[in-house]
Amino acid sequence: MKIAERNRKQHTIEELCDTLGISRSTWYRSLKPKSPDRRTPPRKLTDGERTTVLSVLNSETFQDEAVPAVYTKLLDDGIYLCSPRTMYRILKAEKQVRERRHDRAHPVYTKPELLATGPNQVWSWDITKIKGPKPWIFYDLYVVIDIFSRCIVSWCITEYESGEQARVLIGTACAREGIERHQLTVHSDRGRAMRSKCLANLYGELGVRSSFNRPHVSNDNPYSESHFKTLKYRPGYPERFGSIEDARSHMQRFFEWYNAEHYHSGIAMMTPSDVHTGKADEVCQKRQAVLATAHKAHPERFVKGVPQVRGVPEEVWINKPNAA
Repeated sequence: MKIAERNRKQHTIEELCDTLGISRSTWYRSLKPKSPDRRTPPRKLTDGERTTVLSVLNSETFQDEAVPAVYTKLLDDGIYLCSPRTMYRILKAEKQVRERRHDRAHPVYTKPELLATGPNQVWSWDITKIKGPKPWIFYDLYVVIDIFSRCIVSWCITEYESGEQARVLIGTACAREGIERHQLTVHSDRGRAMRSKCLANLYGELGVRSSFNRPHVSNDNPYSESHFKTLKYRPGYPERFGSIEDARSHMQRFFEWYNAEHYHSGIAMMTPSDVHTGKADEVCQKRQAVLATAHKAHPERFVKGVPQVRGVPEEVWINKPNAA
């Protein structure tokens, strides 16, 4: 009798499961009573405890402290709220995992983007150390270069860096080149002399725009850096200069050679003086005439026709913008 009754109940349950579209195992699980604390880990902090931890971390006493420091300070005061890892979990849940100290916000520096399509539009200048007669003696070499022509428009050597000397250097160069107001931009790094008040006043008087490197960026002043490498790697550059007069004599010879004789690869193998004084087109025409004559004499040697002389770039950039 009991077996028949059990089979009848089993048959009824199967019909009910078929009607509901569920399996028998699902039916039996639904009948099993659930423990109210089944899904709550016994070690989990209560809502009140979490609120207490968060209020302590954000209190005036600890708001600028790192979590390990807060945890240790509470232990020294005889208080234990939770582990440092749990503190981090609570802060993460509240989206507060970041630098908790209120540091000074650094300004955002704009990348300098300067264009020159001719001489005396953009100058770049910098200061480099050159070795004196003894290990602790150095001289400061100031050099101003036109980025379009690569011509050295002004230079000087001093025993120490000075904003006043920079003012004289730039002012003399502007007078010599006949710079008009709003014609020129002068680019440099953020050294003491470059940011001096007296030089800023000169820029205002002459109508010259100033431009500066971004801090800790090495390639915002490439023309000055490249020139200094040419200077110091040229054969004949001494290990040390015997005196400041010796250094000035050497630099005088070097800059005369650099401007008038040095064929610069960045300006189509022209000399800086030719480009700066507008003689580049004449030089190109002469070179092209020589090539045309050579082609006429032996055309079979030039399989691609008359060679074309490369001209000076039409524009020169410091940090050319990326094409959109």
